[in-house]
Amino acid sequence: MNTDVSAVNGSGRAGTKGVPREQREQQILDVATAEFGDRGYTGASVADIAAAAGVSKPLIYTYFGSRDGLHAACLDRAAGRLVPAVAEAQSAPGSLRAVTTLTAIFEALDGHTEDWRVIYDPTLPKPGEAYDRARVHQKALNDMGSEGVADVLSSGDAELDTDHSLLLTWWFAIVSSTVSWWADHPDQSAQQMTERCLRVLSSVTSAAG
Repeated sequence: MNTDVSAVNGSGRAGTKGVPREQREQQILDVATAEFGDRGYTGASVADIAAAAGVSKPLIYTYFGSRDGLHAACLDRAAGRLVPAVAEAQSAPGSLRAVTTLTAIFEALDGHTEDWRVIYDPTLPKPGEAYDRARVHQKALNDMGSEGVADVLSSGDAELDTDHSLLLTWWFAIVSSTVSWWADHPDQSAQQMTERCLRVLSSVTSAAG
């Protein structure tokens, strides 16, 4: 979790009293996104979010309508940062597309690694409205990943259907596990993460060669 609520004031509460509503909503969303990211949709508590944000539960319901409304706001904000960044990276030429995409992901998630876990939350109940909403954003990201993988494979000697499926699985696993590692090492900047990944991949490919 990257949102250090205790850093906002000495009491460990976000301290939203007396601030404009828009700013207060963003503070609540910061806390709620961290809660949903850490505990998943099924484990997150509005009571805990309210306590950490220094507001009442009724205020959260006033702002967001319901627990699902709060989750939807967290999800849409997370996707609003990540999806356009990844989409912009797709204009890079084939040989640079993967690295450019990875860099875009790191830059979009810098200080917000919980955004990834909110979008790709395995605890979302299906069928369900929250799951369906998340799937829209997942599909947007997955489709771009699929196109990028196809672009990489098109220049090589590959059994396209099977290799595409495997490489796409690898890509998603690498990104997810890397973001998870980053969440445990929040001192790393987006640039450092890109450089580290390139260094590690270079070592792996050199060893394989």
